[in-house]
Amino acid sequence: MAETILKVENLTKYFTTPRGMLHAVDGVSFSVEKGKTLGIVGESGCGKSTTGRVILKLINPTSGKIIFDGQDITNYSVRQMRKLRVQMQMIFQDPFSSLDPRQSVMQLISEPIIEHKLMQGKAEIEKRTLELMDIVGLARRYVNTYPHELDGGRRQRIGIARALAVNPKLIVCDEPVSALDVSIQAQILNLLKSLQKEFGLTYIFITHNLAVVKYFSDDIAVMYLGQMVEKAPADLIFERPLHPYTKALLEAVPVPIVGKDRPARRLIRGEITSPVNLPDECRFCSRCDYTCDVCREHDPALVEVEPAHFVACARIRHVEDAAMEKTRGEKE
Repeated sequence: MAETILKVENLTKYFTTPRGMLHAVDGVSFSVEKGKTLGIVGESGCGKSTTGRVILKLINPTSGKIIFDGQDITNYSVRQMRKLRVQMQMIFQDPFSSLDPRQSVMQLISEPIIEHKLMQGKAEIEKRTLELMDIVGLARRYVNTYPHELDGGRRQRIGIARALAVNPKLIVCDEPVSALDVSIQAQILNLLKSLQKEFGLTYIFITHNLAVVKYFSDDIAVMYLGQMVEKAPADLIFERPLHPYTKALLEAVPVPIVGKDRPARRLIRGEITSPVNLPDECRFCSRCDYTCDVCREHDPALVEVEPAHFVACARIRHVEDAAMEKTRGEKE
């Protein structure tokens, strides 16, 4: 049985605003196996990036549990988390804003090594820095250049090298290719894949690009308004999506077909509900074509409707229960 490296239980993060309580992350639960990739996908504002930051305790959670490598780190202090940073790292979305423009490539990559006192001698640190540049495919001739002198792909390679410098077990990738050209995106994704295979890394890959998440992830979690509405193996999400929001996301993917052969697309109607002071009902019901009375009775929980396939939809659960009752009656 595969080892679970990260387990999140009922994780929440609320922010106080002048209008009320903003539910950025609300009751999210999942686990990630060692050496695997969990893709978290959803539209802007769904809480996927906040989830990643709360897991790493860059932001403290409001409630819930974060269990990393068998340790409950939910209430770890800043000092305790500092020791744990070597095992949990993050690759940020914008490679330029996440790098100090006053530091050279050598200084940027060696900074985590020096900060965490992983090596002492200058020659040893420089040797390790050059090795990391080789690992991420960054030519050594750039060792004394600065971020503004490099393109987005090379800057992102610096970010990846910084994350690898401390030999982490878990890396949260927060839309690491969204700011890059398509050709560069492919290079970075292939690099991350090869590094995972070589070093046994575990990824949480946050993105809004379904094509990317399908290629890169073992499991996919779909988020909407701070909640996880569906979670399943990547192939299953694309072959048999169950939640109406997941189906709408897949139908919104551009198809390279024109004319009468182009399949009809059903777009999501309405506007996204405000995440402030949310009512106790399905958060997607105001935009869903299948809304019924049961959807407005309570906020549905994420339940397993088939092996390894979890869905938070009261209507689907209601239909599943009815089908089970019918089958049971026929057998009796």
